[in-house]
Amino acid sequence: MQVGKPVLYSYFRSSCSWRVRIALAWKGIDYETVPVNLIKEGGHQFSEEFQALNPMKQVPALKIDGITISQSLAIIEYLEETRPTPRLLPQDPKKRVLVRMISDLIASGIQPLQNLSVLKQVGQENQLAWAQKVISSGFNALEQILQSTVGKYCVGDEVSMADLCLVPQVANAERYKVDLTPYPTINRINKSLLALEAFQVSHPCRQPDTPPELRA
Repeated sequence: MQVGKPVLYSYFRSSCSWRVRIALAWKGIDYETVPVNLIKEGGHQFSEEFQALNPMKQVPALKIDGITISQSLAIIEYLEETRPTPRLLPQDPKKRVLVRMISDLIASGIQPLQNLSVLKQVGQENQLAWAQKVISSGFNALEQILQSTVGKYCVGDEVSMADLCLVPQVANAERYKVDLTPYPTINRINKSLLALEAFQVSHPCRQPDTPPELRA
């Protein structure tokens, strides 16, 4: 049940929003973007209007089919169930659980520990060291896991939800100047994915709310 064009509440630099933008692009779903600036005026995510959409005061939120969904993996799973092709979850249950495992590892075990709200808590002078530590710790595990699941991408040769989580997290790692030399598998997959159109059009440097100096 499509009621008008889907609306994505997004911030150009939010890695969780980027995951959803890739999924929408991958599945060829046309949508509107409503930018939510997480930094300006103390953060627009704290406005009453946005809080009514997502009480967690986080992006992304997607209005689609008459409902509003928050949490990037829940959104991707919904898109997969309602618009199954091209797919982002393998048909084989063992491969599918590996995709979910890797997605959760990034979405629960790495990204939240280095996101804006946590970095605010650790204090300005500790932010970089903290972010580097949590990302490296997660990437040490991820690199090891990927060695047994990898094909061209995270799990075999099909793009999956795991890849949608990987690319934005590598971008975060680069932003926080994490040394990526110890992670050849992560690097190789990331490079292959960034060559694909869905990953390019959804990139933070190409969003309606990207500041002019960061546009590409």
